[in-house]
Order: sequence, then structure tokens, then C-alpha cells
Amino acid sequence: VQLVESGGGLVQAGGSLRLSCAASGSTFSINVMGWYRQVPGKQRELVAAFTSGGGSTDYAASVKGRFTISRDNAKNTMYLQMNSLKPEDTAVYYCNARSGLFNYWGQGTQVTVSS
Repeated sequence: VQLVESGGGLVQAGGSLRLSCAASGSTFSINVMGWYRQVPGKQRELVAAFTSGGGSTDYAASVKGRFTISRDNAKNTMYLQMNSLKPEDTAVYYCNARSGLFNYWGQGTQVTVSS
């Protein structure tokens, strides 16, 4: 499974961005997908994810109500719509996919929110 993120950039506080994650390869084997983020010196943290089976979603408390995870199965693409962005949302955002015991990551995309 290969994952490629896009859509990051620089935005002012209060603005919006939409991240995309295009999956390729053995996508049929994926059972969980989500978005994580990481800032230097800190652990990577879950932002939003589809739970196993894809029936529901989970969000970090800090982004609930502002971010929305979605996907287009026909395009093998997952999205993260980020609204009302805050400077503390600044991080590298990573796409993640899990397939059984395997864990896949994209290369990351930088999101910078200026105050």
C-alpha cells in the first residue's frame, strides 16, 4: 500500500485547508485509515480516523467540530477538511492505513497556521 498526501500549506488563523491522501496498491486489504499529526519534539498524535470496518469516525478532542474526515472509495482517496484553523494545528500531517499487522504511512504534508 502506498499513500501520498497533498493539500498542506500556509494559512491564517481561522482559515481552512483540505488534505488529501491517495492510496494505491493493495487497497482492498486496508481496514482502518486515518490522519495523524506531529510537531517537532512531540509524539505523533491521532487527529481523525475511520474505525475498523469504516462504519464510524473518531476525532481528537482538540479538532472535534472543526475537522471532518471523509473518503471517496471510487478514487481510493481520503480527505481531511480543516476549518477554523488555529496556530496550534501547525504540524506535519500524515495519512495512515492499517492492513492486518501492517501499518503504512505517507510522507507527510506540512500545515502551518499563522496567528
